[in-house]
Amino acid sequence: MIIDATFWVAISFIIFIGVLIYFKIPQKVKNILDQNILDIKDQIAEAEKLKDEAKNILSEHEKKISNSKAEVKDMISKANDNVEKNIIKTNEEFQNSMEIRKRNAEDRVRQMKNQAFKDIKNASIKIAMETVEKLLKNSVDKSKLDKIYLSSIEETKLALKKKSS
Repeated sequence: MIIDATFWVAISFIIFIGVLIYFKIPQKVKNILDQNILDIKDQIAEAEKLKDEAKNILSEHEKKISNSKAEVKDMISKANDNVEKNIIKTNEEFQNSMEIRKRNAEDRVRQMKNQAFKDIKNASIKIAMETVEKLLKNSVDKSKLDKIYLSSIEETKLALKKKSS
C-alpha cells in the first residue's frame, strides 16, 4: 500500500468530521441557524404588526381627512347661505330705507307746494284788498279805474313771480 497525499487528506477529513461531531458543532450550527430563523420570523411578525398598525393609522387619518373635508364643505355651504341671507336682508333694508326717504321727500314737496299755493292765495287776496281800497279811495273816474285795474294786475303778476322764484 502506498500512502500518498490523497490518503492523508481523506484521513484528515475523517478526523476533522469526527472532531466536529464530537464537539457537536453541526448541532450548534443548526441551533444558531434555527435561532436566526426564529429571530427573522419574529422580526417579520413584528414588521407585519407594524405594517398593520400603520395601515390602521393611515385609514384613521384618511377618515379624519375625509371628515375634515366634509366639515369644510359644510362650513363653506353654511357660510355661503349666511352670506346670501345677509345680502338679501341688507338689500331689503336698503330698499325699505329708500322707500321711506322717497315718501318723506314726496311729503316735503307736497307740503312746499301747498305752502306756495297758500302764499300765492294770501298775496292775491292782499293785492286785491289793496286794489279795492285804492279804488274806493280814488273812486269814480273810469279812466282812473282802468289804470288802477291794469296796475293791480301788473302788481299781482309781479308778486306771483316773486313768490314762485
